[in-house]
Amino acid sequence: MAPELIGGLGVLVLLILLTLGVPIGVSLGLVGLSGLMILLSPEAAVIKSGVAAFEMISKYELGVLPLFLLMAHVCFSAGASRDFFAVAANFLGHRKGGLALASIGACAGFGAISGSSLATAATVGLVALPEMRAQKYSPALATGALAAGGTLGALIPPSGALIVFGVIAEQSIGKLFTAAIIPGITQALFYMVAIVIICTIRPQDGPAMPRAPWAERWASLGKIADIGLLILFVIGGLSLGLFTPPEAASVGAVGALVLCAFRRKLTKESILRSLRETLSTTGMIYVIIIGAVIFSTFISVSGLADQVTAIVRNMDAGPLAAILVMTLVLLILGSFLDGLALMLLTTPIFLPIVQDLGISPIWFGIFLVRTMEIGMVHPPVGMNVYVIHGLAKDIPLTTVFKGIVPFLLTDFVHLTVLILVPAMALWLPGVLGQ
Repeated sequence: MAPELIGGLGVLVLLILLTLGVPIGVSLGLVGLSGLMILLSPEAAVIKSGVAAFEMISKYELGVLPLFLLMAHVCFSAGASRDFFAVAANFLGHRKGGLALASIGACAGFGAISGSSLATAATVGLVALPEMRAQKYSPALATGALAAGGTLGALIPPSGALIVFGVIAEQSIGKLFTAAIIPGITQALFYMVAIVIICTIRPQDGPAMPRAPWAERWASLGKIADIGLLILFVIGGLSLGLFTPPEAASVGAVGALVLCAFRRKLTKESILRSLRETLSTTGMIYVIIIGAVIFSTFISVSGLADQVTAIVRNMDAGPLAAILVMTLVLLILGSFLDGLALMLLTTPIFLPIVQDLGISPIWFGIFLVRTMEIGMVHPPVGMNVYVIHGLAKDIPLTTVFKGIVPFLLTDFVHLTVLILVPAMALWLPGVLGQ
């Protein structure tokens, strides 16, 4: 059997395992190791997999992941999500759909801490959803805004998905973070425009609240000043080259501990909880990364990526046509695959094609995460939708999916702009000389 065919069968088996609910890391590692045993030999497969996994895990750059996660979990303990929503609600709540707008603003602010789509949706949802329901917001608008807003956590730096992509693709994490700033901000603005349009057509879906006095607005803004400065210092220092990614993550983790102590929330329980959550999440991601490295090695040895690259080259397809095909494949696979699984499955296959076509790997990383986010909200998987549904089980799942439709359309428009105007991601790193 040809090695390329074995590689293709390996991808098919992986998809089947993931569809059956086998954990991502286990699926990737099992298929990769089995494929290497067939292509090489059992002994060579174990040695090659072990060396590849050790080299990846021992990378200095990977240390940013647990440190940024610790920063996020400590900030959770400091009440960051409630503070971000309070500020946004005080400044925007008096407008039609104001609390939905505030939810998007809170997700953007909290996403700059959490680095996770699911964590952002769940944490902001716990605060914002009861408020919107109390103000008689349309259940579809309330849940749709939160499910869509949660995806901001996967793109706005420090993004866990971008860290994983940077390590797997051997790209600068600092440059990826800088490249994600403008797409992340514009994504939030696009969502806000969608809410304004919805509430202009159906004002009853998002009734306005009484205007908050300026004294209350400034007081709430003061409550996030410390977290805002920490984010600005960490991400700004990283973008300007003042810190390396591991240094920025270390500064962020220490700064979060100081901030939590300043807020009188630094207790033995909060520290233990933050460490426990950090270690649990880090361990899960490391297992996935090890599995992805083994699977990538299998794909490389099989020659599947080279074969696909050769097919694209022989088709004389330009960069735009290739990206459109990749977009279609990613959206189809995103219908039933977890976002991280989608990234780790497709990166070893698509990245060589991207580099062969002269497309920036940095832009591709932003494009991949952006496309991956759409899978977090579109059926049938739509994990963010299920997270929000879990917070309000009395709201039918069909209502939540109905509420996500306007934001899903907005996602497609934003993704189209990102594809047609690569400078959206590449301009800022170029200006900062990265």
